[in-house]
Amino acid sequence: MTNGSEVVHGYPHLDTARAAITALHKRLSYDGVRAYGTSVAPADVAFADHDDLHLGTQRVARALVRQLRLPEARMIVSFREMEHAASVELTAGPEYFIELNDRFRKHRRDIGAALAHEITHVLLHRLGLSFPGTRDNEILTDTVTTYLGAGWLLLDAFREDAVSSQKLGYLTPEEFGYVLAKRAMVFGEDPSVWFTSPQGYTAYTKGRAEALRDGQQPPLSAAGWNGRRRYAKDRRYAQDHPAGPGRPGPGPDPAYAFEPVPGGGLRVSFPCPTCRQRIRVPVRGRVRARCSLCRTILECDT
Repeated sequence: MTNGSEVVHGYPHLDTARAAITALHKRLSYDGVRAYGTSVAPADVAFADHDDLHLGTQRVARALVRQLRLPEARMIVSFREMEHAASVELTAGPEYFIELNDRFRKHRRDIGAALAHEITHVLLHRLGLSFPGTRDNEILTDTVTTYLGAGWLLLDAFREDAVSSQKLGYLTPEEFGYVLAKRAMVFGEDPSVWFTSPQGYTAYTKGRAEALRDGQQPPLSAAGWNGRRRYAKDRRYAQDHPAGPGRPGPGPDPAYAFEPVPGGGLRVSFPCPTCRQRIRVPVRGRVRARCSLCRTILECDT
């Protein structure tokens, strides 16, 4: 886990975070994801300055192990001088060794954030879920930490002013806010009340706005006028050129793409706004679709 000295903002890793949400749903299944319906409570991971360092760290680690539903996982935590914020030794268990940067001895309020990321590494190791490459795998870890109810701590550890800054993890603050908002929409939570960092709260509101836009893209019925107009233009193009591919939306995860149907007609594919798995429905006006992965019911106007 890294501690960013120069904070990057925006959404440079959004495609990877979205892929991580899909991969998590596929690995855990609908019922598995729903088992994480409640986020870790602030009181369970609070760390006062007068608390004993090692006893308090073990208490917080146990709370995060419970949150991430890790059976028989004992975390042995130590502190030492190191370049990164934290690291974990991944073995067959049942004991896992986590090292935290010595600076957390004085910055105890952020110990929970560092532990959340490292304990999620243990969970992913047990699930056999990983992405190729260190960067993408760390983004997967940040995303899963957040989506399973422990990552709000990472966003709350973000602080920035005119002379200094701190950010834990690989996602940008706004990307943390995006994933946290996606979780909040699924489980009906309001994580905004948990933030002690004003900068973390602001990043959450920006990320939430981006997450809401996922549900306002055509062919979803909630799409705005500009989106509907663009969609109608692309649909006409696909209908006039049935032998070739329809014009997709921009980017590696296009908003929608048209495909010819054997025997005539079209269907449109688009990412589910909840889990990002692609859904295919016939182009025939108003259609109700159900995502087979996350079971979200979607009202579409194709």
